[in-house]
Parts: sequence; structure tokens; C-alpha cells
Amino acid sequence: MAAPVYPAWFRRLAAGRQRRAPAVRPTRPLVLANQVANRRLRLGEATCTTEMSLLMACWKQNEFSDAACAKEIQTFYDCVAKTDVEHKKRLKQEALGQMGNLSPKTVNKLLRRFPNITDDF
Repeated sequence: MAAPVYPAWFRRLAAGRQRRAPAVRPTRPLVLANQVANRRLRLGEATCTTEMSLLMACWKQNEFSDAACAKEIQTFYDCVAKTDVEHKKRLKQEALGQMGNLSPKTVNKLLRRFPNITDDF
């Protein structure tokens, strides 16, 4: 059985598939900049909202009497204190770079300390 004969346009198309893709040339040099954008980090979710809503409901029921709602006030303050300790611990870890992500301020300090030494391309 003879090999099939394809039209010329099909042979050109098939031959084009075997070519290598053209090299990509970057528009800018592939070098780090000496600074990064100073973006704010995302804020976390609100904490102690359930304790606060329980405290507000208690105040509403007892005509804003602190003595009647002492238990709810104490639970709210405990929650705030616990959250504050966790927040301070997280800030300390971020400052030491143990979280894996550096803040833009820290990255800019490091880039000022160790700038790119490059010739013009």
C-alpha cells in the first residue's frame, strides 16, 4: 500500500509544527528592583464579636447595668486580652521573619542594605 499523498498546504502546516518557538525577549532586564511597592497587609477578621454581642444584649435587658452583666463583661475582657497576646506574638514572629512572608517595609530595608549591583543592559 502506497503512502498517502497530502496537499502542499497540509505539508507546510505539518512542517510548521516541528519548528521551535521563537525565543522570548523580555522588555526589561530580568533584575530585581531596589524597592517594592509599599502595600498594606490585609487586616484579619474581627475578634470577640460574639462576646461583644452577648454583652450588648445583656446591657439591653438589664438597662445598661454593669453589676448585672459582670460575667459578660469579664468574658469580653478575657477574650480581648487573649487576642491581644496572640496579636503581639504574631507581630514578633513577623518581625523575626518566621512567618515566611516579609512585610514590604522589611523587604525595602533589606534591598537598601543589599542593592543590585548591575551594569546597564
